[in-house]
Amino acid sequence: MRRIKNGFKKLKNEITKAIKRIKTEHLIAKYMKDNVLFIVFVITGVINASLLRAFCMPTLESIFSIQAFLADAAVVIIIGSFGYFLKPKHRFLYYMFFNIFLTAICMINSVYYTYYTSFASISMLSLTQYVGEVGDAVTENVIQLKDLIYIIGPVVMFVINRKLKKQNYYKRIEVRSERKKKAFTTLITGACVAGVFLLTLTPTDISRLLKQWNKEYIVQCFGIYVYQGNDVISTIQPTINSMFGYDKAHKNFIEYFEGKENVQTNEYTNIFEGKNVLVIHAESMQTNPMYLTFNGQEVTPNLNKLAREGMFFSNYYSQVSVGTSSDAELTFNTSLMPTKSGTAFVSYPDRTYISTPSLLKEKGYYTFSMHANNGDFWNRRVMHNSLGYKKFYSKADYKITDENIIGLGLNDHEFFTQSVEKLKKIDSKHDNWYGLMIMLSNHTPFSDTDKYGEFDVDIKETITNPDGTTEEVTYPYLEGTKLGNYYKSYHYADSALGHLIDELDNAGLLEDTVLVIYGDHDARISKKEYNYQNNYDKEEDSLLDKDDENYVEYDSYQYELGRKVPFIIWTKDMKGTKLNKEITNVMGMYDAMPTLGNMLGFYNEYALGHDIFNIKDKNIVVFPNGNWVTNKVYYNSQKGEYLSLVNEAVSEEEIKNNNDYATKLLDVSNDIIVFDLLKPKEELESIEE
Repeated sequence: MRRIKNGFKKLKNEITKAIKRIKTEHLIAKYMKDNVLFIVFVITGVINASLLRAFCMPTLESIFSIQAFLADAAVVIIIGSFGYFLKPKHRFLYYMFFNIFLTAICMINSVYYTYYTSFASISMLSLTQYVGEVGDAVTENVIQLKDLIYIIGPVVMFVINRKLKKQNYYKRIEVRSERKKKAFTTLITGACVAGVFLLTLTPTDISRLLKQWNKEYIVQCFGIYVYQGNDVISTIQPTINSMFGYDKAHKNFIEYFEGKENVQTNEYTNIFEGKNVLVIHAESMQTNPMYLTFNGQEVTPNLNKLAREGMFFSNYYSQVSVGTSSDAELTFNTSLMPTKSGTAFVSYPDRTYISTPSLLKEKGYYTFSMHANNGDFWNRRVMHNSLGYKKFYSKADYKITDENIIGLGLNDHEFFTQSVEKLKKIDSKHDNWYGLMIMLSNHTPFSDTDKYGEFDVDIKETITNPDGTTEEVTYPYLEGTKLGNYYKSYHYADSALGHLIDELDNAGLLEDTVLVIYGDHDARISKKEYNYQNNYDKEEDSLLDKDDENYVEYDSYQYELGRKVPFIIWTKDMKGTKLNKEITNVMGMYDAMPTLGNMLGFYNEYALGHDIFNIKDKNIVVFPNGNWVTNKVYYNSQKGEYLSLVNEAVSEEEIKNNNDYATKLLDVSNDIIVFDLLKPKEELESIEE
């Protein structure tokens, strides 16, 4: 009897479970049927955000980041909840609008990351005025098929809407109280998801969100939508801070420089004092191609000659952010870092800057800059004046025809020819001068290959046939690739440098002149291209398989370390002297001003960099995203890990100290510009009063 009772009891339980399951499935089915648009909106919004992380940061840690998933889902659910306040017939327009909006955020960041290896900022809207002048660079070098996949979201929603219309979905009636209940229930759900997300955060996560300079880390941890919202706040913040945050910024500024060492001398102190200086801003020139040859021909024979005869800093790193070339000019001339939001050239041209041109102007130098591009590009017309250049020669000062244009404007050969003529007149009127010439031809997208001259990037070999005869065999290698075209462009720009040296020598302008050459930033070519270069299978004309014993791993660390740029100081009579040497200690662009200043006899007490001959192997190069490099280690702040460059472990204390140093340096640099802390003391005192 007991068995029968137990049997009925089990049967009853199973029936109850089945009924509950049927009810649950019914409720789920009913919910999905009644909330199709909301569900599609949430799914597509979260999928797009996940795809963005997968495309831009293709690591398991980024792709499967639970934190980012929760953050993105919370934002999309909360936005979607407000759609329930609308009647069903109006709901589609609401969800479609925000679907397109979120899709646009993903697309813009996808395109932006391809070029800048960073995520977009609302502060860069002011730079859209320059897009027209570099349109080819954007369409040919940046926009890819992956950037269009996000459109699937709005397309799916549009198709779903068509089907719902046919099913008279929007004619159903929902009373206001029902809509409010759905809205608040969904809003609470979104808040709960957000709450779970907040519980996963650490103090470090929150600190990096507030600072906003480590953008990859923020997107990996907080998702793209929180990042973009926080970016809006960070963009507005400088304006608010400039009114209310001055006292704190000024206090930190004073404390940072209080313990700074006084002027130090070394064997190179004042060695170039009184000499003329010509600086060449070399567009997109990296150091690694200087070591390359194709079929016995050097990519950069002229640059190599200058490096052999002069002072060559072979571990010199650009520290640019989204301002690219303008950031390079800022850091090279002022020893300050790029700003966290916007660019100094566009957003802060009215600040006081202590710069190389301004300090040399105080020593009686005539200062000028030359660039055969639109004078308003990167706001140079205004900013060059703020940096201390007396005269700025721009596009309007050069003769430009259809025949002498390469890429964005006047080709470098013609630019140097016309510039030397201007320099002759300057030299005849002034005892001392400091000038900047900005190259242009080696700018992305490197597509004018028919104008670069003959330089093959294939592989030519002579093989012996079985019958004893020989023949020339050519393997395509890098021909037709973006990287191959870059090498062709670089070779052309290098020949222009050789042409400049000849023009200066023929004009007698090298006798008392120091030539300084620096690459402004890397060529922004993807890691994939370099991987192909390193693992080319000539027999198959393809990429080696990863399982092949000859396959060479080219990881993100090698890519980052490979982005260094040349820095060369050269005079006509330097060869064979104590100045004729290679300096291998790591050096950043912010170290150029202190190093040159010691040689030319000026000093900037607020420089963030150091004279490399004083700091030597103790130097640390900080990048705008919080990464840093020393002679011993490259540290990736996004991943929180490092690569030892000397096969030695690095202590946690050293990592922490360098991270603290990087954070303080970036904060102080940003405050100097945002709060105009280098104003003359009498002006600062009037502000404090």
